[in-house]
Amino acid sequence: MIGALNHIAIAVPNLDEAMEKYAGPLGAKVGKPKDLIEHGVTVVFIDLPNTKIELISPLGKNSPILSFMKKNPAGGIHHICYEVESISNAISKLTKDGAMILGDSKPKIGAHGNPVIFLHPKDFNGTLIELEEVKS
Repeated sequence: MIGALNHIAIAVPNLDEAMEKYAGPLGAKVGKPKDLIEHGVTVVFIDLPNTKIELISPLGKNSPILSFMKKNPAGGIHHICYEVESISNAISKLTKDGAMILGDSKPKIGAHGNPVIFLHPKDFNGTLIELEEVKS
């Protein structure tokens, strides 16, 4: 069901400093920050030849990544995002197979303007998984 690795998200305490580390010493192409109010984060994408890195930072006092940042004050890998052809088919299959979809189990629009869902880490070896619908 899953397709290509879309991105790896890294939560960071200071977005500007993290952007500079990737642009400076690593020489990466770093995008511009974008606030995702519905998700409670600010994101920046770094384009790589084979995937993307998504730097994420809390946006507001109710950001869902605040608890992650409290446990990991220096930051760290937050989630991995895989592409799927149909988010609704993915939801049907996953719920039928007993996987837990976070939130209200309904897709939200992600940073790329596509529907996304998040899967509970307990079902996937401690890893938070994001699925993003990407039409080929």
